[in-house]
Amino acid sequence: MSPAASSGSDGRDGFRGSASDISREAADRTTHRSLARRLEGINIYLVGMMGAGKSAVGRPLAAALGYRFLDADTTIEQVAGQPIPAIFEQQGEAGFRTLETAVLDQIASWHSLVVATGGGAVTRPENWGHLHQGVVVWLDVADAVLLQRLNADPTPRPLMAGPDPHGRLRELLEQRRPLYAQADLHIVQGSGPPEQVALQVLDGLPSILKERQAGPSEPLTLINGDGAITSSLN
Repeated sequence: MSPAASSGSDGRDGFRGSASDISREAADRTTHRSLARRLEGINIYLVGMMGAGKSAVGRPLAAALGYRFLDADTTIEQVAGQPIPAIFEQQGEAGFRTLETAVLDQIASWHSLVVATGGGAVTRPENWGHLHQGVVVWLDVADAVLLQRLNADPTPRPLMAGPDPHGRLRELLEQRRPLYAQADLHIVQGSGPPEQVALQVLDGLPSILKERQAGPSEPLTLINGDGAITSSLN
């Protein structure tokens, strides 16, 4: 018996399923490229806490749109010629933030990028001048999930150093949450993989573009972990 025949009573169910999957993927690609044309090269900035998955989500998001992906922290390290912990040690957080602002200023002159920003990029008002030139997406993750991810990640985090990383995480999140809330799109992540979160972003972008074309309102679109739009505030 052939593999196709084993999938159904007449041997055709498996083929129909495969064809349907291919057709759906082709339709998705067409939709995403149409969305990319509507964006007209506007950059997409992902904001959120360390461990929110900005880089993991940013890569499939960029691929779907035909954009390039850029990690702002990696770019900062390339410009400085040293890792972020060394920058913090030698220049302090203020020195790092100054360098971060300079990098964001340069990034803003480019186009067709999905940018994973550092968790604290939102803390400087001047950075918002660059971010709001594009579409800002807040990837929101429960603090318990953030802590679990950070514990599993060996990457040094200067702002998390200390005897109580959970308390420090909650403190940072409390400080930054009102700033993250200035984003155009708010994604409350569930347990899905990065590719699913990227699809949620893609689903939310058309409403943001529509609102921008209609006028100067600043909508906040809330999306739950299953990808359903729960509310839109103008």
